[in-house]
Amino acid sequence: MALGGAMGVLNVTPDSFSDGGRFLDHALAVARGRAMIAEGASIVDVGGESTRPGALPVDEDEEVARVIPVIEMLATDSAVAVKSVRISIDTRHAAVAVAAVAAGATIVNDVSASLHEVAADLGVGWVAMHMRGDPRTMQDEPVYDDVVAEVRDFLVERATAAVTAGVSEVWIDPGIGFGKTAAHNLALVRHVDVLVASGWPVVIGVSRKRFLGELTGRSDQRGGGETHTLTPPDDRVEASVAMATWGFVHGVQIVRAHDVRATVRAARVAG
Repeated sequence: MALGGAMGVLNVTPDSFSDGGRFLDHALAVARGRAMIAEGASIVDVGGESTRPGALPVDEDEEVARVIPVIEMLATDSAVAVKSVRISIDTRHAAVAVAAVAAGATIVNDVSASLHEVAADLGVGWVAMHMRGDPRTMQDEPVYDDVVAEVRDFLVERATAAVTAGVSEVWIDPGIGFGKTAAHNLALVRHVDVLVASGWPVVIGVSRKRFLGELTGRSDQRGGGETHTLTPPDDRVEASVAMATWGFVHGVQIVRAHDVRATVRAARVAG
């Protein structure tokens, strides 16, 4: 896979932090997936369970019902074949991963970093993401002695276990915003070259995250003071693209993106 690719975020959910509910309808989700392909996405990442901070688990049957029709339609779309676009399933549930691969997904994007044996059995790629706790608890005062080293070591261990299990395509993702403070997120982005130096291909997901809303709110403030307005998710495009560009320049191979066209353009400029 070429360097500097965009993984388009397609949330088939009612409650995702940025676009929850917009693409819960299958026809709208497929149309958005096709639009991201036209904008240059290398991967379309379909998810049926929100993993925003505080999100509650989704029943596996409901998650399957949300994502499988979308994956089936996108996987058979002519543009997917012509442009060599891949479909990934964003899940932490084995049954959902199995159903998604049967429907045409070729990558399991695993926020739990626990499905490597499933990926091995299915013969597909696997993304191991770092998350402390689960979405309900992950932001309850996360503490690290050295967030960069601890995340790297965890991901290297998971990646090594995956190869041992028989997975031939493994990616690592530091889990920006998953059990991390804004300071932790910035440290991981600033030192993403440490993850790249591990030798495993790196995916990062910074798009529209809350810590970017804090940074853009601070930059928008006029007149000083300590209170900053948090910008809404759809007003974090410039910050998202800036972080993506930083990642590309420092060796990140794939960036998860809501704003695919802008991210792809940034990758081309950075490359």
